[in-house]
Amino acid sequence: MAGTSSPEAVKKLLENMQGDLRALSLECRKKFPPVKEAAESGIIKVKTIAARNSDVLSALKENSSEVVQPFLMGCGTKEPKITQLCLAAIQRLMSHEVVSEVAAGNVINMLWQLMENSLEELKLLQTVLVLLTTNTVVHDEALSKAIVLCFRLHFTKDNITNNTAAATVRQVVTVVFERVVAEDEHYKDIIEQPIGIQGNSNRRSVSTLKPCAKDAYMLFQDLCQLVNADAPYWLVGMTEMTRTFGLELLESVLNDFPQVFLQHQEFSFLLKERVCPLVIKLFSPNIKFRQGSSTSSSPAPVEKPYFPICMRLLRVVSVLIKQFYSLLVTECEIFLSLLVKFLDADKPQWLRAVAVESIHRLCVQPQLLRSFCQSYDMKQHSTKVFRDIVNALGSFIQSLFLVPNTGNASAATNQTGGSVPGGTASAQTNPGMLGMGGSVTVLPAFEYRGTWIPILSVSTQGSAKATYLEMLDKVEPPTIPEGYAMSVAFHSLLDLVRGITNMIEEELGQVEMESQVTTADTQSSPTQSSDLQDFNSASDQTDKETVSRAVWEEMVNACWCGLLAALSLLLDASTDEAATENILKAELTMAALCGKLGLVTSRDAFITAICKGSLPPHYALTVLNTTTAALSGKSYSIQGQNVQMISPSSESHQQVVAVGQPLALQPQGTVMLTSKNIQCMRTLLSLAHCHGGVLGTSWQLVLATLQHLVWILGLKPGVGGALKPGRAVEGPSTVLTTAVMTDLPVISNILSRLFESSQYLDDVSLHHLINALCSLSLEAMDMAYGNNKEPSLFAVAKLLETGLVNMHRIEILWRPLTGHLLEVCQHPNSRMREWGAEALTSLIKAGLTFNHDPSLSQNQRLQLLLLNPLKELSNINHPDIRLKQLECVLQILQSQGDSLGPGWPLVLGVMGAIRSDQGESLIRTAFQCLQLVVTDFLPTMPCTCLQIVVDVAGSFGLHNQELNISLTSIGLLWNISDYFFQRGEIIEKDLNKEEALLQKQAEEKGIALNRPFHPAPPFDCLWLCLYAKLGELCVDPRPAVRKSAGQTLFSTIGAHGTLLQHSTWHTVIWKVLFHLLDRVRESSTTADKEKIESGGGNILIHHSRDTAEKQWAETWVLTLAGVARIFNTRRYLLQSLGDFSQAWDVLLDHIQSAALSKNNEVSLAALKSFQEILQIVSPVRETEKPDTPPAINMPVPVLIGTVTATGLGRSFMRTDSIGERIGRYNVAEPPVITDEIEDLNLWWAAWNSWFRIGSESTKPPVSCDKMTFIPSQPFLTALIQIFPALYQHIKTGFSMDDLQKLGVILHGAVSVPISSDASPFILPSYTEAVLTSLQEAVLTALDVLQKAICVGSESMQIMYPAIFDQLLAFVEFSCKPPQYGQLETKHIANAKYNQIQLFAPAEWVALNYVPFAERSLEVVVDLYQKTACHKAVVNERVLQNIIKTLRMPLSLKYACPSESTWKLAVSSLLKVLSIGLPVARQHASSGKFDSMWPELANTFENFLFAKSSPPDNLSIQEFQRNESIDVEVVQLISTEILPYANFIPKEFVGQIMTMLNKGSIHSQSSSFTEAEIDIRMREEFSKMCFETLLQFSFSNKVTTPQEGYISRMALSVLLKRSQDVLYRYIEDERLSGKCPLPRQQVTEIIFVLKAVSTLIDSLKKTQPENVDANTWAQVIALYPTLVECITCSSSEVCSALKEALVPFKDFMHPPASKVQNGES
Repeated sequence: MAGTSSPEAVKKLLENMQGDLRALSLECRKKFPPVKEAAESGIIKVKTIAARNSDVLSALKENSSEVVQPFLMGCGTKEPKITQLCLAAIQRLMSHEVVSEVAAGNVINMLWQLMENSLEELKLLQTVLVLLTTNTVVHDEALSKAIVLCFRLHFTKDNITNNTAAATVRQVVTVVFERVVAEDEHYKDIIEQPIGIQGNSNRRSVSTLKPCAKDAYMLFQDLCQLVNADAPYWLVGMTEMTRTFGLELLESVLNDFPQVFLQHQEFSFLLKERVCPLVIKLFSPNIKFRQGSSTSSSPAPVEKPYFPICMRLLRVVSVLIKQFYSLLVTECEIFLSLLVKFLDADKPQWLRAVAVESIHRLCVQPQLLRSFCQSYDMKQHSTKVFRDIVNALGSFIQSLFLVPNTGNASAATNQTGGSVPGGTASAQTNPGMLGMGGSVTVLPAFEYRGTWIPILSVSTQGSAKATYLEMLDKVEPPTIPEGYAMSVAFHSLLDLVRGITNMIEEELGQVEMESQVTTADTQSSPTQSSDLQDFNSASDQTDKETVSRAVWEEMVNACWCGLLAALSLLLDASTDEAATENILKAELTMAALCGKLGLVTSRDAFITAICKGSLPPHYALTVLNTTTAALSGKSYSIQGQNVQMISPSSESHQQVVAVGQPLALQPQGTVMLTSKNIQCMRTLLSLAHCHGGVLGTSWQLVLATLQHLVWILGLKPGVGGALKPGRAVEGPSTVLTTAVMTDLPVISNILSRLFESSQYLDDVSLHHLINALCSLSLEAMDMAYGNNKEPSLFAVAKLLETGLVNMHRIEILWRPLTGHLLEVCQHPNSRMREWGAEALTSLIKAGLTFNHDPSLSQNQRLQLLLLNPLKELSNINHPDIRLKQLECVLQILQSQGDSLGPGWPLVLGVMGAIRSDQGESLIRTAFQCLQLVVTDFLPTMPCTCLQIVVDVAGSFGLHNQELNISLTSIGLLWNISDYFFQRGEIIEKDLNKEEALLQKQAEEKGIALNRPFHPAPPFDCLWLCLYAKLGELCVDPRPAVRKSAGQTLFSTIGAHGTLLQHSTWHTVIWKVLFHLLDRVRESSTTADKEKIESGGGNILIHHSRDTAEKQWAETWVLTLAGVARIFNTRRYLLQSLGDFSQAWDVLLDHIQSAALSKNNEVSLAALKSFQEILQIVSPVRETEKPDTPPAINMPVPVLIGTVTATGLGRSFMRTDSIGERIGRYNVAEPPVITDEIEDLNLWWAAWNSWFRIGSESTKPPVSCDKMTFIPSQPFLTALIQIFPALYQHIKTGFSMDDLQKLGVILHGAVSVPISSDASPFILPSYTEAVLTSLQEAVLTALDVLQKAICVGSESMQIMYPAIFDQLLAFVEFSCKPPQYGQLETKHIANAKYNQIQLFAPAEWVALNYVPFAERSLEVVVDLYQKTACHKAVVNERVLQNIIKTLRMPLSLKYACPSESTWKLAVSSLLKVLSIGLPVARQHASSGKFDSMWPELANTFENFLFAKSSPPDNLSIQEFQRNESIDVEVVQLISTEILPYANFIPKEFVGQIMTMLNKGSIHSQSSSFTEAEIDIRMREEFSKMCFETLLQFSFSNKVTTPQEGYISRMALSVLLKRSQDVLYRYIEDERLSGKCPLPRQQVTEIIFVLKAVSTLIDSLKKTQPENVDANTWAQVIALYPTLVECITCSSSEVCSALKEALVPFKDFMHPPASKVQNGES
């Protein structure tokens, strides 16, 4: 009270009091003088007190009666204004606590009077309240009087007063009880002496109570009296009272001050004796009333239940049960039974609603429920209250669904006031749909068999917020909305489950923790005594636990049936996802709780319910049906009513989200899953996931259900056992909505997590889980027998998942797990066993990769345990299982190969166990494993296993199932050999050690050591085994295998042969290689020529391999090449063996027979082998080979690089330069020259072979039928290409005779035509001037010879003419391709690509010889330039031959096959003549060139005046270029020939002149036909001829008369013709008038005019004495005719005319005397 006792406050109080008194005295001055006086004396009194006392407040309190008196008198005036003033002043005094007990009594009396006079009622109430709340001075009668005053005011006519009074009463009652609490608090430390109670007196003496408690006691007792309609003992003066108000007051006291009743026996007594009987009495009308029963049946009219009373009674009951249950056990039993009764269907709706609300209040208090259970359900002969409550809720819910339908829903609706907008009709037609602005929203609701009940949100979880229990202002029963009671009952159930489970689980958790602590203590206790003590505490604990456990079990047992019945029904009826979720959560928590408490039946029942909810209705699942049958046998009696477990109704209005097939032997039709099913499924998953440890045997149920759901949803197992949405094709009728599609990944994820969490289960639970999965799997296996339908793989997949996550303790479950999976692997259904194998192999792999402790390398027993099932799989014959087994081996190798150690024999055994008849894929996979072993693990395995590896690899080579495998296995053998080579020393050491051991053992047993190739050291034997394997494979019936094996054999021998002992080589050559060659040659020559239609399967065979003969040909090729290569690379090694030359001859013989075989491929390859052995550069001489193989880093004289590359399938390339080849053998040392003599013999043997091959192969066929064998271009090319290399070795003895032989072969080779189907690949396109490689080779061969002759001896140089002959023969090909026997060939131009039909019968195409001939011509020119003066060349008339040869293309000119030919011929002719003519003039006297001149003259003639006309499309520029060539020839004549006429035969010169004359007038042949005019005039050429002619005609004094005559005659003819043309032109021009003349005539006249001007020019340049007068006369005679032409219209003619007329000015002399010609 510091605020009111501070000096300032006191001062203010005094001022206020004096002010109040003054105001009072003023007001009462006129009307009430006594009051005025009292007021004034009061002022003095106050001042006196203030002046005299230091503690003003206490002094005021002592004198308060006097101080208050004036104000009381003022109130007595009953004057409103004064009364108000006084009351305010009194309140001020009260609030400062300066009112004594007496004064207070006076005040109350004064208030009473005012009340009776109905004055200032609100002010009164306010004053009472201030008086009672500020302090505790008012007691006993005064207090009761004050309370009565408030009660009286509550029942006035004024509403506001009533309400205020009611509030005041409530507050006052509260104040009274708060005082008790304060009082108890004050005295709590003082221990009272208990007072003996005399007997069980009916009314306990209240004398023992302290003052405040006493007041409260009296007040409470009177409230009970009043509610019971009896007279009060203490509240004297009460006039009226209502029950509702009384009950509210009772409830608030009981609710707010439970401790008062619990601490004071007197109060407890009141509860027992007064309150409970009162409540029971007041309940009676509700109990007796039956809704709908006719009143006539009962004799007395039954009082109807009254809502306000009933509702308040229920509130009181709720409080009593909640707060005083421990005091009122028996009474509560009655109350609870009543509550249960009120839920009956025949009670009014509102009553049922408030009863449900009350029950809900209980349900949120688990501890209370626990007490019920202990007090009633666990006692014999007592009502099973807890069970009844739960069952009552259940039957209540059921009853709501089973409303008798009276045609429409009005029965329910009328009582509820129709909560569905749109009236009953809409509720009927479209339950739960509210049309809102066109969109449809679905109300959450329950729907069952046509009854539709909406779900309203009534309270938050765990709190019971009531609606109707709070309607204290309602007198009439309210209308309950439809679904309200259902919603409350629903929430009650949920809260009940939630509360119980949370409570029990919490306690369980504590017990477990304590027991852990205890055991920990017990273990650590050191002494005897403490042991004993601990034992005691532990036993106490167990007792306590036993008691608790009994309670828990009883609670669960009491409630589970009712709960399950109700929840199952609700689950079935629920149409709302959230509601469904809550129901499922409740079922789940109950199942888990039952599991934790070990209550198997109830646990299984709840799990079954969830399982059934997950599956479509009436789904045939035996596990569930048996469980349900056991349950439906029981029916629960709820107050005489039988509640059956309602089976789910199928027509729930749920959205169907999936349609699938049921998992059954004969699935009939499809089943549908609704979203609710999916929800249940998720709950089931969650249950298994979170509570797997307590499921025990119900794993069977859970897993069976999940299996069926997974099946319907079409989830299929994927990697690691996780289920993924399967492909739609699997179940043709599976339909999934998008909603469920998005859910599926989530579900499959949860499913996986469920089995992942098995790692946290204890061993026992884990075994339960595995047993359940195994038995599911067995069922699935039974179902899958005898049909190949898709089986359910759920169990197998999940066994796998479980195994994978429990790797850390795999030993405890390995045997049952793998044992079962091995059975699955033998199942006849392929999908089933496939998954069994998948699971088993995945487990083995995971087991091997898992990081065990101790690790597998230390724990070999575990390693073998894990690998054992893999071995067991070999006993199963299903190929798919073996495939999985092998794939597993493969993956084990990939991940664990390094650490297999003792497991190697087992693993290799699995690979080796595959037989040829076991199908391709098996062999393929086994082989992959082998590949892996060979590539990665040879170093990690013991060397003794290498022999096994070779054997296994060899056996794969011989498997005839899958060709590629055989081939690759050969590749592996190569890799193995490589490995032997690289790690030779290590392997050798190990093997020698091993050998020593074996030797020792063999000696001990007294038997010989049995090992192949025994005398050789073990490492050599390893090689020989390898060669032996490859040797077998070289003659395998399959061509590809032969090919590969051959290549590998030769590569291996080539690359690693250095490791062999020297003596072994003899065997290798004769026993291995030549033996192989013989066998192959024999097989090839006897092979079948029948066409093979196709290879294995539907592989097309290329035509080059479509007969066995062709396929063997390839083998022959390879073998021969391989042997040749070994001869080449190992030459020294072999030469030192002693019989090398025999070997060489044998090899040449093989080469020759191959080259002459009628097979292009073999023959070509034979030549390549020939090349190979001829390109031998002497390799390094090997030093004596030491006994041990050389260290690896020693330079090995072997073509390792190239051989390994080509060995595996590439054909041999021709090496390009000798230097490069030498470099490739060995960089370190230069080659050493070998014994020459021996070598020469070898080379001449080779030349003879070459000649035999060449002459045989290029000989033209005698007959030419379809089958004629014609050698291919590549063969001939190769043949010719061999010559240069060979020639290098034999040139010293190469004679003219040999050259002759060579020429025949070269000519033959070039003449061979090609097959049209090969031509696109060999021929360049016709327009390109490219040589084929054969033609190049021929020229190269001649070039080599020519160079050799050039530097050779005199005797060799006589070979020049022969070479010229050869080349010129080739030049002729440009115009006249060679014939090949009688064979008809097409010209290449007709064999263009587009005309070649593939696979048409072969026709032969002659090559385009033009480029070849032209190149030969260039060579001829070059060679001639070098050798023109050579004796042999002069003597053998080479120049004449050249000219003779060139005459052919030159005379053809435009008719040549290629235009380039004649141009090249001309330029060549010019070059040759420029060198040859001087030589010819030099030797003129010897007569060696006589026959050349006429040849040359004819050549000129034929060229310059060719019979062929130029092509139509020749451009002007081209024409001019060609003309300039003609001009060049004329120039040559004028510079090189005519000046030397005296050295040249006369007739030759005559021919030349005639020709020039012809040239100058050539273009003006007398008849210009249409055809000729297109041949453009060669003006330049004519001019050149003309000039040359004139020059030599007139300038030369030495000319014979004959020559002069020729030229004069020529001139005269020329002039005469010009005159004629001009005349005719003038005539035609005149006749034609305006029409232009034809083009050719104009051209002709122009030409004539130009010729005239040229002639005059020439004549002028000539010395005048050389021109006779006759000629001049003829020229001048032209003039008049020219003048006539002036009139012509053509501008071109005019310009030409101008040029022709100008020179005539020189003839314009004055006439002179005549002089005789030539005599001046």
